[in-house]
Amino acid sequence: MSTTSTSLPETWRKPPMIANPVLRYALLAAVAIYIGWALIMLPIDWNRVAQGMSRAARIFNGAFPPSFARSGLLIDGFLESLKIAILATVGGVLLSIPIAFMAAKNLAPRPIYLLGRGLIIVARSFHPVIVAIIFVKAVGFGPFAGVLTLIVYSIGFVAKMLAERIEEIDWGQVEAMRAVGAGYFPTLIYAVFPQIMPRQIGLSIYQLDSNLRASAVVGIVGAGGIGSTLANAFGRYDYDFALAITIVIVAVILVSEAISGQIRKRIW
Repeated sequence: MSTTSTSLPETWRKPPMIANPVLRYALLAAVAIYIGWALIMLPIDWNRVAQGMSRAARIFNGAFPPSFARSGLLIDGFLESLKIAILATVGGVLLSIPIAFMAAKNLAPRPIYLLGRGLIIVARSFHPVIVAIIFVKAVGFGPFAGVLTLIVYSIGFVAKMLAERIEEIDWGQVEAMRAVGAGYFPTLIYAVFPQIMPRQIGLSIYQLDSNLRASAVVGIVGAGGIGSTLANAFGRYDYDFALAITIVIVAVILVSEAISGQIRKRIW
């Protein structure tokens, strides 16, 4: 009895995404050429960059050591950011739930589905800073503009993720409810909500953490919170106080990320 042996490679190699080597290397060369062209064409004033480095050195020298002398102002700014984040999360989640059902292809009629998807796309199309500038112009400086900004920001994320979870539900439970004559809303309450509730809670916790971070950013353009406190410190050239605010922001974000991560891990 004769046996034939075939030579097999000792190690597995991932096949290239583009099998044709000519096309693959041509695309890489095109990307490299474009990056080089973009760097050359950018209007970079290297003299201004050199001057900016010296200014940055003066800022860092003035920032050390950080000053916590005005801790009351810092705490007030942080508490305002916390209020903004909580109110925006509650408002954004409450608005995201109906929009998510509108944007779920397996539950909504096509015109409603297109409307829901359109709302999500619009909410996700703009950076929170741009939205904050619009609301600051519309309702004035202060935390109310920050709340409105982060509500839009929350809808863009929560509604999208929740709509995708609704489209993945076990349809057998929905059919069972319909088989016993249940209407649309009882079907949602008893067949759909129990399946999406763990994801909804996890998304809400994550969005609260995300809104707390974003509140510091939108506050720089006048939307309240600790970001406004930081912008005012830079405007007064209080670099040591600005560094203290930055340290507090980083510390709070690290703590909130750790806490929200543990909660999401237990829920999901």
